[in-house]
Amino acid sequence: MNTPALIEPADLAGLLHAPNVVILDCRYDLSRPLAGEEQFAEAHIPGAHYASLHRDLSAPVQEFGGRHPLPSPAQFQSYARRIGINSDSHVITYDDQRLAFAARAWWLLRYFGHRQVSILNGGYRAWRDAGLAVEAGSPQTVPPTGNFIASPDPGAIAEHKEISSGLGQHEWQLVDARDPARFQGIEEPMDPVAGHIPSAINKPWQEITDSSGKVKSQPELRDHWQDVGPGKPLICYCGSGVTACVNLLSLHLIGRDDVRLYPGSWSDWCAHSLYPTPHGAS
Repeated sequence: MNTPALIEPADLAGLLHAPNVVILDCRYDLSRPLAGEEQFAEAHIPGAHYASLHRDLSAPVQEFGGRHPLPSPAQFQSYARRIGINSDSHVITYDDQRLAFAARAWWLLRYFGHRQVSILNGGYRAWRDAGLAVEAGSPQTVPPTGNFIASPDPGAIAEHKEISSGLGQHEWQLVDARDPARFQGIEEPMDPVAGHIPSAINKPWQEITDSSGKVKSQPELRDHWQDVGPGKPLICYCGSGVTACVNLLSLHLIGRDDVRLYPGSWSDWCAHSLYPTPHGAS
């Protein structure tokens, strides 16, 4: 049975006491790294476990690899087992940032070989708007240690060496998920260099959801992507391999899986400062 990539609040409410369901609260604020944990302590979906972007969904920052490197298999496996994820668990992720961090967790689980994972459509806001129950504090019970095994899929990612050596060969299409001002090099609030990777096109991640944070309809998503790299595999990136996962989610929803993530993204590209960094809309 295929696990749907999206789940609605009412459907999740009916699964809260299912023994094989594990819920991840992925709320996070890039400017205040502890804000998500504080929000979790105040209120969260019953039974949820907190997943920190910097601690659980990323590895420590190194010279290369970007601002949010992928966690190692051992690191992610340890976290997943600690919160009780088993090989048959249905993992459900949510956040309050239009799926940015929930999609990172969704993609990571799939990258490490776990396909039974869904994202709460509309996130925490949709849950509260539906008038559904919340709880405060830490999880009330400690789950038995899970048996999750992290088996990374090397075919799901592209690294800077492949991208830099393949520029101009037109074998794939780069897709930049950042907002237009950052893509065009007009502003750069996070990384030391402004601009974008040569030949990339801009598809901002915020365009995948509506103003309430719900994913747009399949016809809208198909229209959004129809002219992007027809017949070519796509390589998605953003600033640090987080919000690009929203684009990856949307492509998965319309059945397009010839897509990879550049995990280090623009922040890794900047670290290799000898590479060209064009400005403008191109």
